[in-house]
Amino acid sequence: MNQIPPAGLPFMKMHGLGNDFVVIDLRAGGSAPPASVIARIADRNFGVGFDQLATISGDDRADLRLRFWNADGSTSAACGNATRCIARFVMDETGADRLSLRTDHAILLAEDAGGGVTRINMGQPVLDWRAIPLARPVDADHLPIAGDPVATGMGNPHMTFFVADADAVDLDRFGPEHEHHPLYPERTNVEIVEVLSHDEIRLRIWERGTGATLASGSCSCAAAVAAARRGLTGRTLRVHVPGGELQIDWREDGVWMAGPTAHVFSGVLTPAWLSA
Repeated sequence: MNQIPPAGLPFMKMHGLGNDFVVIDLRAGGSAPPASVIARIADRNFGVGFDQLATISGDDRADLRLRFWNADGSTSAACGNATRCIARFVMDETGADRLSLRTDHAILLAEDAGGGVTRINMGQPVLDWRAIPLARPVDADHLPIAGDPVATGMGNPHMTFFVADADAVDLDRFGPEHEHHPLYPERTNVEIVEVLSHDEIRLRIWERGTGATLASGSCSCAAAVAAARRGLTGRTLRVHVPGGELQIDWREDGVWMAGPTAHVFSGVLTPAWLSA
């Protein structure tokens, strides 16, 4: 941050199915903290704790401009659950039932699905190896990696494995080994998928730059797309994650994701802590 606000830095704590976020509203001005401070805020013992941090700004091409950071301070072009949380907050604030939100990946459409559920179009999945991105030309449907995973881009890169028992995988070992696989020059999110039926999957998640999380919107979308590409499921799925359930629908206009959100509390990061 160029200047620390004299009164501190206001923030909101939100989550989508336990996938939690610190959200900083910059619509009235200001700038995001530097990566080193973002990583400190992410610490669950000495900071606030989050899976991702997001900022909200005004935009001349959409209703809102969103930017995202992982817990290690690295940037991400997409964060589906944070986008849904922010969309719900602004829809409640303004009374709107539809919003456009520009991310580094695309302009996304969010809408009120009723019953407290927020639905967002994450756009079409990226299937070309160059754009995912991968380090060399390979078959994205069958990566040359043990376990035969699928590669997908959802504004961020993904590697999806299909297994008979998701609980049997040691995610704390498996996740970081594959996050840093040399085939992914920008690292990758890792999904462990157990297919339950033609329209239902169970998912365990390792997010790049963060680690194991209770939910992830982009990971849920990537897993659903990968399952449909393999012919293991249809294109409309219930996705069970450790924190709950998302509805994913891969339509002609993009991958739609729907689920609940929560604004847990608001607070202020003190100037002394920010400058320590």
